[in-house]
Amino acid sequence: MGSLITAVASYCDIKQRGGNWHVRLDDIDPLRHDLNASTQIIESLNTHGLAGDGPVKQQSHRIARYKAARNLLSGTAYYCDCSRSKLKATPIYPGYCRSKGAHQADHALRLHVDDQSRTFHDGIKGSLDFNAQQRFGDFVIWRRDNLVTYHLATAVDDGEHYSHVLRGEDLYEQTLPQLYLIEQLNLKEPAYAHIPILTYPDGTKLSKQTHAPPLDNSMASRNLRTAFDFLGQKPPNTTLSSKDWLEWGVKHWQLAAIPTILKPFHPYHDSDT
Repeated sequence: MGSLITAVASYCDIKQRGGNWHVRLDDIDPLRHDLNASTQIIESLNTHGLAGDGPVKQQSHRIARYKAARNLLSGTAYYCDCSRSKLKATPIYPGYCRSKGAHQADHALRLHVDDQSRTFHDGIKGSLDFNAQQRFGDFVIWRRDNLVTYHLATAVDDGEHYSHVLRGEDLYEQTLPQLYLIEQLNLKEPAYAHIPILTYPDGTKLSKQTHAPPLDNSMASRNLRTAFDFLGQKPPNTTLSSKDWLEWGVKHWQLAAIPTILKPFHPYHDSDT
């Protein structure tokens, strides 16, 4: 249900603006990417009427573009061979490897960020002033196993292709280094809004790791009404088809109505009661 809520929010917001809605798979890590899970996600979206405008976009098909972006950043990047154990006690990277020489095959590529202040405006959370070096420090843009990082791939995609990005609040902090990359690559910054995440009554996020119940695709229209309810859109107490619910949602969509904290999810939550 948590993923559906975010998808519904992004779909209704961009459709109300007259734009196109795209589905992207972050499949750049072959060891972590679950093809079956991705297939299930696409099937679930389609069942709920949430078909993207155009084919599903896959980051694994854009590696050449990410390498080009990496090369553009070479002047402010350096190779790092620090182990996870060495960095365990340092949430902000202290620059151990900034003065090291030529790279080796098992080195990561880390970006040396500046010490300037910036302002980020989020459509739901408001404005945030942050200093890149103090907030997240030098970060890895290319991994030691020769894979692009989520930060670089996402920054390139967002800055090149999208005017608006709506996603879960759990990705809010990760947006800041991505904004830094968008600036350094001279790309266009999208408008961002981070949707509060759905949690159990004890505050635990719904996820596969916390054994969240799978979305029942046979109840698509009820699921959509529940999603609008969680998003504060005040859906009518009526029965509509999935297509009609999405049309209603686009017509009545109000980003400002989304609560800062979603009400807790109960396994057998029914927004009709």
